[in-house]
Amino acid sequence: MAQTTDSLAQRLLDGDRRALARAITLVESDDPAGWELVREVYPKTGQATIVGLTGAPGAGKSTLIGALTKLRREQERQVAVLSIDPSSPFTQGALLGDRIRLTDHFLDPGVFIRSMANRGALGGLSEAALQAALLMDAAGRDDVFLETVGVGQAEVDIIDHADTVVLVLMPGSGDSIQALKAGVMEIPDIIVVNKADHPLTETMVREVRAVLSLAPHGGWRVPIVKTEASRGKGVPELVERLDEHRAHIEQEGTLSERRRRNLRSEVLGICTFRMRAALEEQLAQDEEFQRLLDEVVARRLDPASAATQILRRVDPAQAEPGAGD
Repeated sequence: MAQTTDSLAQRLLDGDRRALARAITLVESDDPAGWELVREVYPKTGQATIVGLTGAPGAGKSTLIGALTKLRREQERQVAVLSIDPSSPFTQGALLGDRIRLTDHFLDPGVFIRSMANRGALGGLSEAALQAALLMDAAGRDDVFLETVGVGQAEVDIIDHADTVVLVLMPGSGDSIQALKAGVMEIPDIIVVNKADHPLTETMVREVRAVLSLAPHGGWRVPIVKTEASRGKGVPELVERLDEHRAHIEQEGTLSERRRRNLRSEVLGICTFRMRAALEEQLAQDEEFQRLLDEVVARRLDPASAATQILRRVDPAQAEPGAGD
């Protein structure tokens, strides 16, 4: 196993596309060989620019990524795209819709495209997303575009995976403004109003500016870029804003702070995922757990009190003193 992992790691570091695909599959399936591989190549990461794109369904995120990829390839940069798709309710696999819309780049050896199922993650990202981005980074990709499933304001955890966050809005979509007001406000570094040939584009731009004016500015004022991704219009300006933001966070010294925050969230996320898996396995055949669940179902015990009793049995230090009596 060690020799196989070593060989795969070297091929990955050499930029082998098949090795990268295999490595991501190992991590996504929670194979121990995948985590060993990440351990081996991790010191070689940190070079790629990771850009997260989020927004409501239908805003044109995939088309925009395709246009960005085209421009980055013209600059002779190596590009990777990681699309977080809704999970199939039957197989838990990705539905691959985003890869279908990126077919123009399939045959380009300088572009690596991968879909990953979100597997029900509330924030639109699976636990393996950052690991996959790290592997793409280790494989020598200069730009990693990370696209989340469009689930509205619950997508806020994309901030825990990207150096620069782009929020893509669509004119005439009231849901987008509601999302801005309800928690996504602090997320974006750049806002894109796509499909800008829509008659309500200027109305949306004014609304977005009004919402942004209520937020603290800090050292970076969030720019609004109008694009028509399907025609490539406005995309060069978006690339300029991306480069400006990258230069800003490097000059201000906040890039390392962002990555420290991102990695802290990833460590805690992996801990949470593994602890839950271990707890579920431990309680699968536990008669007391089943009894407590029956009590909850019968409305004789509330869920929080049941959880407290379970935690007392599993780890007394984790239970809140006096709760659930």
